[in-house]
Parts: sequence; structure tokens; C-alpha cells
Amino acid sequence: MTTATVPLSPGPHDGPGLGEFADAREITLTWAEFTREIRQAERTGLCAHPVRLKGRIDAIDLATGELRTIYSTTSERDGALTAACKNRRESVCPACSAVYKRDARQLVRAGLTGGKGIPETVAGHPCVFATFTAPSFGPVHSRRLRGKTVLPCRPRRDHKERRCPHGRDISCPRRHPDDDPRLGRPLCPDCYDYEAAVAFNAGAGELWRRFTTYLPRHLARLAGLTQKQLRSLVSVRYVKVAEYQARGVIHFHAIIRLDAAGETYQPPPARFDAGLLADAIRQAAAAISVIPDELPGPVRVLRFGEQIDPRPIRHGDGLPGTGRKLSVEAVGNYIAKYATKALDAPGVPDRPLRSRHDLDGLRCSRHHAQMIRTAWVLGGGAPGPASRLCRWAHMLGYGGHFLTKSRRYSVTFGQLRRARTEHRKAQRYPDGQRDPWGRPLDETVVLVLSVWSYDGPAHTIAPAAELALAAADRARAR
Repeated sequence: MTTATVPLSPGPHDGPGLGEFADAREITLTWAEFTREIRQAERTGLCAHPVRLKGRIDAIDLATGELRTIYSTTSERDGALTAACKNRRESVCPACSAVYKRDARQLVRAGLTGGKGIPETVAGHPCVFATFTAPSFGPVHSRRLRGKTVLPCRPRRDHKERRCPHGRDISCPRRHPDDDPRLGRPLCPDCYDYEAAVAFNAGAGELWRRFTTYLPRHLARLAGLTQKQLRSLVSVRYVKVAEYQARGVIHFHAIIRLDAAGETYQPPPARFDAGLLADAIRQAAAAISVIPDELPGPVRVLRFGEQIDPRPIRHGDGLPGTGRKLSVEAVGNYIAKYATKALDAPGVPDRPLRSRHDLDGLRCSRHHAQMIRTAWVLGGGAPGPASRLCRWAHMLGYGGHFLTKSRRYSVTFGQLRRARTEHRKAQRYPDGQRDPWGRPLDETVVLVLSVWSYDGPAHTIAPAAELALAAADRARAR
């Protein structure tokens, strides 16, 4: 049996070297224990926050009523099964978010080029990639581009004479790099309308729902048809993702496609092209508004910003489009990228706030902290089922899902996950899965019952294994 002894103190230190004993805190790790932990980590897909499950799978013979056990966690080494957390956020679990991102890419791509049960003829349907931004809530630092040239942020020739009502200079001649922490921060925090920004995040989901209602109406008007006639000819299908801008406000990216009416994914009539769809998108986005009635204070009217940018999607195997058209590859990767990203800002909490104490302990930037506090105050300052804004204060007021789609845009996440499960079963049982009586598993003959319960968090690699890996890494570096 091979063993390794490693010190607990990581990194360089002034004590004994790598091959010496530091004190009584060394840990002896057998090679069998180390490899067992590594295999356990691989079984969960190298999940960063796996969970422990306890339960069993039983089979009941429907003819005789006999019950036998197929699997029980009591047969595991520590009496529990370790499973992946399946968190979609890249900042929380890179391994699980990578699986979610691949599924999102397949979902988007199937609606553009076919596959996964969708006919390939959808590649010829009129399709538009549209971006819906939020309006301005006050001047902020931004990165402006003209081609590949970075322009000054907010240049003003009369900056010495023109100031905001609070006496602050709201000009900025700097050319901000991509990683500048000032991007999105207001030039004058007192001028920035934090309540309106949080209200927009809270009402963004309802604003999108209303857009999907008004889009067919404007499409019918542009085509010279009634809504009933349009519904008999065309169906509007979409997939959209939400993204946080640097200022902490939500905007949407959406793929919107036109199909013939029905459920067969046939092309629409020739008169309905991408240009007509783009015009309808602009008009519908400019026409809609939402008045949230659950927020205290003055009446606010929520609208999308003026920068509505619908662009036709180009089909082919070439490089991503650089003009008004985009390629399928570029759009699919773009949508999948933002499906796994949340608010990417240092110090912003990734869990709901539970009390005022959590609010006082915020370690994020002043701008994001003010948005969180504003959401907490607008929500009444008491987390609970009735306080939606308090429940989503850590998300700056936005409580919607980051990827949604119409019912028949393409394949669903559930279908992709079931296909992956069946593939793994085929790998594990190449001759077919059998029931406890040795017969081919048939759910019309055998009733399968599964009972699972959560048993707390788990870890992919034991601390001793982490120390062994750290010691080996330091040895290679030296």
C-alpha cells in the first residue's frame, strides 16, 4: 500500500521543506483513498458543490405484487449517493454550467438549422436576432466604439461651465478599457434614478410578455391583415436570454422566427420576410409600456430603450457576419454564453438577503449596493412570499428566468436531459436494462418506484486529497 504524507500549510513557508515533517498536523493518505475520491469527483462531472442523496429504487411485479429493490444508497460507501448540483451559474459551478451552456447551444441551434426532432427546413424561415435595451436612468461611464476605435466616454467642450444640478462634472474624456471597474457607474450618484432602474428590472419580464402580445398585432397591420387572418397563416416563435449591462440593468437578446401556422414547422408565405419582421419588432417594442402597480411612490411607466436592434440571421458555413447579418454559429454561441451568466460584479451576493444585517454587510461597489438597498426598501424591507423585490434584491430586482422560449421554437431542456440519460443507460447496459427478476425492464410489466431525500452538501475531493494535489503541484513548480 502506497502512502503520502503532506503538510497542512499551503504555499511557501519558512518551515521544513516538502519532504520533511512540519509538525503533528500531517495527513497520511493511501493511494486507494486518493483514487476513490478522484473517481467520486469524476462521477459528478467535477461539480464544485455536489449534494448527498439518500433513497432507493424499488420494482413491483404488476402480476404478482412482489416487491424487490433495484438500488439503495445503503450499498454506497458512506450510505449516500453524491449528485451534481446542476447550478446553471458559471460563477457558482463551472462544471454544471458548462453542461447547461451546451444544452442551451443545442436548443438555440436546433431552432435555426434543425435537428433534435426539428426539420432542417427551418433554416430557410425568416429569422431575426434582436436586442432590447433599457432606457437611460442617468449618465454613466461607458465604452463607445467606432469600428475598432475606442472613443472618449462622455466628451464635452464646455465641461467647465456645464455641471449637473448637484455641482458635479458629468463629462469624461477617458477611453475606458474592457476591464475598467468604472464602466456602468453613474457620473453623479445623486442624479441617477435608482428607483426607476430597480423598477425596470422588476417589470422587465412583464414588459417582454406584453411585447410578445403586441408583435403579432403590428405584424398583421404591416401585412394588411386582420389578427385572425394572420393567425391562420403565421406563427411567431422565439427564444430569449436576459443579460445584465455594466450598470446593473437587464436587457434582452432574442431570436424571433416566423413559421407557418400549425405544428409542422412549415415555412410561412413568401410575403413574410425578415425585413417585415424587423419592422414589426421595432414598432411593437416602441409601442408597449407597463405601469407597475405594486411599487410604492409615484406612478412609473416602464418602456424599452430606443436602441432596438433587430438584425437578420445569415445561414451558411462561413464566418460570423460583420455587417447587418449574423451567422447561426455566432448567435448560438452568444445566446448560450449569457444563459449561464448572472450579475458579474465583485462582491454582489449570490443568495437572497434574509435580514437587514445582510444588507449592512454588503461588500460590492457603491453603485450595486445602492441598487440592492433600493430594491429592499421598495419591497418593504421584510423578506417573505409577499415581498418579491426583497426576495430578489440580490439580483437588483430582476426575478425572471435567464432563458425562456415559446413552446414550439425547438427542443426543450427536458428532452435533451432525457436523451442524455438514455445514452448513459445504453452505455451502462449495452444488452438492455433488466429488472430484479432478470427480465428486460418493461414498465408495463413492472412498476418502478423511486424515493429520494436530500442529505446535505458533499465534496468532490477530500481535504487530504486536495493537500496531496497541492504538494505535487508545489514539487513540480520547485
